[in-house]
Parts: sequence; C-alpha cells; structure tokens
Amino acid sequence: MAPSDADAAFEGLIRHIQESRGIDFRGYKRTSLRRRITLRMEHLHLDNFTDYHAFLEAHPQEFVDLLNTVLINVTSFFRDSDAWEALRAMVLPRLVEPGRGRDHLRLWSVGCASGEEPYSLAMMLKDNFPILGGWKVEIVATDLSPSVLEKARSGIYSTFEVQRGLPIQMLVRHFDQQEPNWQIKRELRQTVTFRALNLLEDFSALGQFDVVLCRNVLIYFDQPTKTRILGAIARRILPEGVLLLGGAESVFGLTDAFTGLTGLKGVYGHAKGAKPAPALRPPQTAVS
Repeated sequence: MAPSDADAAFEGLIRHIQESRGIDFRGYKRTSLRRRITLRMEHLHLDNFTDYHAFLEAHPQEFVDLLNTVLINVTSFFRDSDAWEALRAMVLPRLVEPGRGRDHLRLWSVGCASGEEPYSLAMMLKDNFPILGGWKVEIVATDLSPSVLEKARSGIYSTFEVQRGLPIQMLVRHFDQQEPNWQIKRELRQTVTFRALNLLEDFSALGQFDVVLCRNVLIYFDQPTKTRILGAIARRILPEGVLLLGGAESVFGLTDAFTGLTGLKGVYGHAKGAKPAPALRPPQTAVS
C-alpha cells in the first residue's frame, strides 16, 4: 500500500472508531496513535490498516484489545489526595451517620484498571468508619479490560506500585508480603467485586449506588458520548448519592442531571433536591 493510501486508510480507521464508539482521539499524537495500532496489527499478522479495519468490524473483542493498547491506564493508590480527603471527611460521614436508618452502602469504581482505586476505598472504609462493621458494604469495580481485571482480582502489586500513594502504615496493615511483591489481604479482596463492563452498553443491571467514582474515564470519550454516559450513571445513583469525577473533568455543559456540591471540587449530587455537603467534623482516624 502506497504511503498516501496507508495514511488515508489510517485516518479512515480513526474516524470510524470515533464515530462508532465515541472515542475521542484528539488528545493523542498521530504518530503515537499509529504506532500503538500497528502493534495490534503486528500481533494479528495484518499488513495494512484496511485489513485491520475489516478485522475490527468482524471481531468485537478486538476493540477491547485495541483500547487496552491505545489507552494508557495510569493509576495508583489514593490517587489525587484531595478527592480522597473529600470522601473521608465530607461525603462518607454524611452517608453513614447514625440515626439514618440505614445498614448498607454501595460504591462503584468505574474504570478501575488494576484495582488500586477500589482497594483504596476498601482500606479507607475499614480504617475510618468502624460503624460499617455491622453494615452490608459492597464495592463494585468495573473495567473494559479482562486482563487488567485479572490482575485486580489477584490483589498482587509490585513494590513500585505499592509505593505510589500508599503510606507505609497502610501497606503493613493491609498487605501480606509475597517476595518480591505484596498482596492485599484476603479480607479486603473479598469486599470488592470486579466485573467487565463497557460504558457504551446498558449497565442498569448493576443496580444503584451511594457513591460512584468515575474519575479520569470520561476524558476518552467525545462530548455526545460523555452526555449519554453521565445520564446513564445518574440513573444508577441513589437520591442522596454522589458522583466523583477526575480533577480535569466536569459535568457542566454536558448534562443537567447533576449539580456541584458546595465546597467539594469534582463532587456532584442529583440536580433536583441536591443539598450542599455540610462541613462535618472529620472522623478522628485519618487516612494514613
């Protein structure tokens, strides 16, 4: 295939993925994007973008494998400390305060990658909210990639991975050393349910949640797709529940289903009847 023909086939492929899947590639350098797609082609022994385009259409699973190659999963324990402090000191105390007649809590980690976020949730709940000892607590963690979910379920991380955002006290308290790696304790692994999920498909079967963390996920989608996903997520959040987005993300201009909660950056409640989160006194035990 001549260079000009290859360029046209490549651009056609990118355009097709954007239009059919709602993926936004504007933030990617074309050279980097082309190199990563070529890796998939080499793996499949395909010589040109036209053949790969046809293969992609005929094999839906290849779209998942392609995204695993193209999208970069950057995560760590307790990533973005301000968001975790908002959860610990403001959001969760409001949801679990005594006298509300509740004994269950459901949380959803969207785009959980290799599991650091849902396990951070599990550690935070155990360390800071003893009241939950008598509650039914469910953490659902979803991702598109079966391979990263397999790693997440194992709960095994390298020394480098546990050193990224995880205080040493929490490492000792919640992990068992398995030279040269570390494995999160079985008790905490059992609190998280990992499921493969494509946000572009119906996910109503997940049920409803008190807290949804959808951080640094929407950045990969174009605006109409973001709006559709946010609308679907809104229907999965209980009336007094909250949505947490990443630091560079916002609902504004995308949906009127949510409103920002006063004083909490990146934290949103239902627009109708949503109340600002009160400045509650933080629990005595800090995340450490």
